[in-house]
Amino acid sequence: MRAALAPGVRLLRALPRDSRYRGLTLVLTFLCYTSYHLSRKPISIVKSQLHPNCSALGPNPRNNSNSSTWCSWAPFDGDNYKELYGALDNAFLVAYAIGMFISGIFGERLPLRYYLSGGMVLSGLFTALFGLGYFWDIHVLWYFIIVQVCNGLVQTTGWPAVVACVGNWFGKGKRGLIMGIWNSHTSVGNILGSLIAGVWVSSAWGLSFIVPGVIIAAVGIICFFFLVEYPEDVGCSPPLHHMAPDEEDAGGVTSNEKDPEAVTSNEGPLSIPGQSSTDRSDSPKEPAEEPKAISFLGALRIPGVVEFSLCLLFAKLVSYTFLYWLPLYIVNVAHFGAKEAGDLSTLFDVGGILGGIFAGLISDYTGGRATTCCVMLVLAAPMLFLYNHVGQNGIGTSIAMLIVCGALVNGPYALITTAVSADLGTHESLKGNAKALSTVTAIIDGTGSIGAALGPLLAGLISPTGWNNVFYMLIAADVLACLLLARVVVKEVRGWCGCIARKRGFKEF
Repeated sequence: MRAALAPGVRLLRALPRDSRYRGLTLVLTFLCYTSYHLSRKPISIVKSQLHPNCSALGPNPRNNSNSSTWCSWAPFDGDNYKELYGALDNAFLVAYAIGMFISGIFGERLPLRYYLSGGMVLSGLFTALFGLGYFWDIHVLWYFIIVQVCNGLVQTTGWPAVVACVGNWFGKGKRGLIMGIWNSHTSVGNILGSLIAGVWVSSAWGLSFIVPGVIIAAVGIICFFFLVEYPEDVGCSPPLHHMAPDEEDAGGVTSNEKDPEAVTSNEGPLSIPGQSSTDRSDSPKEPAEEPKAISFLGALRIPGVVEFSLCLLFAKLVSYTFLYWLPLYIVNVAHFGAKEAGDLSTLFDVGGILGGIFAGLISDYTGGRATTCCVMLVLAAPMLFLYNHVGQNGIGTSIAMLIVCGALVNGPYALITTAVSADLGTHESLKGNAKALSTVTAIIDGTGSIGAALGPLLAGLISPTGWNNVFYMLIAADVLACLLLARVVVKEVRGWCGCIARKRGFKEF
C-alpha cells in the first residue's frame, strides 16, 4: 500500500510558487549570515583562555614556578595582553571596514551567488587557520594578525550580498517586520558561536575556531547550489506585484503615498493599472536587465544615506564593544568562569533579537524609521549606566539587564542595516534602478564598521583605567548616534503633522 503524501510536501504544494521561493531565499540568507556571525564570535570567548589567572591553578607543574602567567598562551602572556586583544580585534574590524566600501561595488557587478558562496568558503578557511595556530603551536603575534586581516576582508562579501538578495525578493510594505525577524541571524549566530566556542575553550581552544570555520564553509556550498538571486530567474513576479494598490494605513495614507516603491519597482517601472500579472511578467525586460550600476558618489547623494551611515557608526561602536568585550567584562566583574561568562553573554544577543523585531514592527506601523531608532537610542543610554552599576548585583538582575540592553542597543543597529538600507537602496530618486542595493548597503555598513573597529580598540585602551570609563564612552556614543538622526527625525515628525492637518481639513470640509 502506498503511503499518503508527506504533510510537509502537501504544505509546500499548497503555497504559491512565489511564496516558496521567497521562503527559500529568506531561509538561505538567514543561514548564510548566521554562519558569518557564528565564525566571528569565538575570539571573544577564547580571550579569557589566552590569558587566564594561572595562580588559581597552582604552581607550574613543569618547574614549580609561582608565575601567574605560566598557563597563558604567548604572546598574550604579558601585562599588555589587553592591548594585544585590541590589536586582534582591530586587525579584523579595520580590514572589514575598508573592504566593505569596495565589496558593495563588486557585489553590484558580480553574480551574488558566486560572490557570497566564495566569500563564505574563504571565511571558513581563515577562521580555521586561526584555530590551527593552537595545534601548530604558533606563538607569533603577526600570524594571528594576518589571519584576522584576511578574514576581515573576505567577510565583507556577506552583508551586501544577503541584503541585496532579500531586497530583490521583498517590497517595502512589510520590510521592517520581515527584515527585523530575518535580522535575528546576527544574534542567533552570536549565540551559537558562543555556545560552540565554549565547548572547547577550556580544553582545546583551537577547535573553537575550526568547527565554526567548517560550518560557514559548508553553508557556503549549500548557498552555491540553492540560492536564487532574482524572482525573474525562476519565473516569479517582482515583489511589488503582490502589494494591494488600495492598501491604506491607520492614518488613511494609501500605499502609493506612503511607499514610493508602489510606483516604481526594484526592477523597473510598473505597468499601467489593470494590467494582469501574467501580462506584466511577459513584458519585455531588456531595459531593466542591464541597468547601470550606481556610482559611490551617486549613492551618497541619496537622501538619508549620510545621516544613517554616521548614526550606524556610533550604534555599531556600542554593539561591537559588547560583542568582543562583554564575556571578559563578566569574568572580571562578576568573577564567572570563561564558559559561564560566554553563556551569560548570549542573553545580550537574545535581547538583540527582540529589539530588532520590535524596531521593525514599530517602524512599519509608524513609517518613522529614524524616530524609532532615536527613541531606542535615548532609552539605551541610561540602561547602560544602570547595567554597569547594578547589573552584577544578582543573577536575576544581570539576566534582565542584559536582555533589555541588548534590545535597546541592537534594535537601531538591526533596523538601519536591514530595512533602512533596503529602503534607501530602492529610493524613489533611483527611478527603479536595482543596481544600488549592494552599494548603499556597503556604504552604510562600511561606515558602521569604522565604529565597530573603534569600539573594541577604545575599550582595550580605556579598560585598564576602569570599566566605568568604558561605559561612559559607550553612553556618549549612543547620544551622538541619536543626535546625528535629528534632521531626519524632524522631517518625519513634520510629515506626520502634515498628515494630521490634512485629515482635519478633510473632516472639516
